[in-house]
Amino acid sequence: MSDTPKFEVIDRRKYKAKEEERDSEPQPAQAVPPEQAREAKSEQAGAGPRLVTPESYEPESHETEADDLAGEPPLPPPPTPEESREQKSAYDASSQRLEDLIRAQNPAAGALPPVTFEHLVQQLFLSAMIQMGGTQGEGQRRVDIVGARQTIDLLGIVAEKTKGNLTEAEDRMLQTALFEARMAFLELTNMITLQGVPAPPPPRK
Repeated sequence: MSDTPKFEVIDRRKYKAKEEERDSEPQPAQAVPPEQAREAKSEQAGAGPRLVTPESYEPESHETEADDLAGEPPLPPPPTPEESREQKSAYDASSQRLEDLIRAQNPAAGALPPVTFEHLVQQLFLSAMIQMGGTQGEGQRRVDIVGARQTIDLLGIVAEKTKGNLTEAEDRMLQTALFEARMAFLELTNMITLQGVPAPPPPRK
């Protein structure tokens, strides 16, 4: 009997092929406890971009402001330049037909003067004076003091918005009309407030 040890050669390629086949087979899904599933989901959400669902959606501040204005009626879209040109052309044609009709009924009347910035200031000033009873008789004065204040405020808005855009004559006329209207308003309100103050009681003896 020989003392030389015997070796057995094993072909491991067969075992490796079987392991690869076993790994390629789909493994049955293992049940994960709900607690672990929620923890894994929260970890994944914090690690990268988070999908926004309707339940987790939180509007930003500007979207909240838009929701606050949702109850107001929406403004109509502005007219296009083409629509503005067509409307201006139709308006001019209608104005010309009206002027022709007036001149046909009164041939002696000349052409109507064009409307200027001076007409606008005069119209507002005259409206304020009428509302303060300036053109009415003493016995039948009807005063709309709130309407007069609003008209004078309109004159102030015109002065503010046209600052730097007027000629020297236009600016002087506007400032004068605004000054006179405000002075008349001050005098009228002083009269109204003084008439509403009751007389002081007579001194005690």
